[in-house]
Amino acid sequence: MRGSSVMRQSLAAPLYVGVLAFSLAACSETATLPDSAGFGPNPTLPPPNHTLIPTMHIAPAIGWPANETPVPAAGLAVKAYASGLEHPRWLYTLPNGDVLVAETNAPPKPEDGKGIKGWVMRRVMGHAGAGTPTANRISLLRDSDGDGVAETRSIFLQGLNSPFGMVLVGHDLYVATTDAVLRFPYKDGDLHIDQAGVKLVDLPAGPINHHWTKNIIADRDGMHLYVTVGSNSNVADNGMQNEVNRADVLEVDRATGRTRVFASGLRNPNGLGWQPQSGALWVAVNERDEIGSDLVPDYMTALKEGAFYGWPYSYYGQHVDARVKPQRPDLVAAAVAPDYALGAHTASLGLVFDDGTLLPAHYANGVFIGQHGSWNREPPSGYKVIFVPFVSGRPAGPPEDVLSGFLNDKGEARGRPVGVTLDHAGALLVADDVGNVIWRVTPAIAQAK
Repeated sequence: MRGSSVMRQSLAAPLYVGVLAFSLAACSETATLPDSAGFGPNPTLPPPNHTLIPTMHIAPAIGWPANETPVPAAGLAVKAYASGLEHPRWLYTLPNGDVLVAETNAPPKPEDGKGIKGWVMRRVMGHAGAGTPTANRISLLRDSDGDGVAETRSIFLQGLNSPFGMVLVGHDLYVATTDAVLRFPYKDGDLHIDQAGVKLVDLPAGPINHHWTKNIIADRDGMHLYVTVGSNSNVADNGMQNEVNRADVLEVDRATGRTRVFASGLRNPNGLGWQPQSGALWVAVNERDEIGSDLVPDYMTALKEGAFYGWPYSYYGQHVDARVKPQRPDLVAAAVAPDYALGAHTASLGLVFDDGTLLPAHYANGVFIGQHGSWNREPPSGYKVIFVPFVSGRPAGPPEDVLSGFLNDKGEARGRPVGVTLDHAGALLVADDVGNVIWRVTPAIAQAK
């Protein structure tokens, strides 16, 4: 038996290397449009480009060399707010200025990505820094002396099931884990919470759980919570019976836990934010893969109550995805086009609107987007933090780089930005889950404020 096991291992290694090399070599499919074509209110959408093997162009994760940082836009400065974290993904600033960071990664998903393709994908994603075990905790960071560096770090909550989104309503802290919304008691200044959470509502999870991240935000009066739930596949590959309450933003009554679908057809919604001028709820959404480097742009949109945004049957409004069987022309006819494209395969995750308190006036009321970076595009896209200006509550111009340099000149990922938030002073905080750093962005003359 031992000899047989050794033989299987010896055969598996070259087989894996061969499949991986073949998969990575299958990148003859490349983008034909400039990056700018995939941004804005009217992105260019070429015909789908189907290939036998999907394009896999992965930036290997190497982390940040000593004394190196991302490159800020002109007029801005960046430094580490906290480092040495374990896969920091999402951020939330408490009213007293303490910052919560979800140190988290995917839970076990035994049924997701079976077969050779799934096997290769898991190993390639591990190469990209996405295969580390989940710490399953939320840590608290505190900058008591106001120098822009958190000198206090404590384990705030632990033993959670892949936690992600966080929001405080009164003295109730809500945490969206991969399978539930939990409520914890909180009082100002707490460094940790020892009490067990009370489950408000279950969230779709299970043995596939393809998009595991669940984000959460509260409405202005605190009566309702809005929860993002990504799809269980790329394009309903596992059947629509496995997509119940997925690819949705759910509205949860905070008092009763009663839940309804607020908006649907959103393949993988993540970042949520209230636009300061219009009061509309905006969301960042990852679109589908494997139909070419130029398709489909990720996007952000102001959510319309009851609207259907196309997934899986169509994309960017009523562009039919012929891979989905059976077709649903009735739903396609009702599909709403999103407001603003964020580039093909950029993995746009974090979203936060600037409040105008610290950063230059140009940024006021506009939105920052954390782009985690592509795997299904040649050349790579994303791997940066961008800004989109808003005027009168609507996007009003092309995207601007705010933090770049996450990829080095060899195409290696020194970091990958995910969640973004503003700290108590109005500085932009960025979670970097490959660099294991929280970056802090300020005006160039106000680094210590």
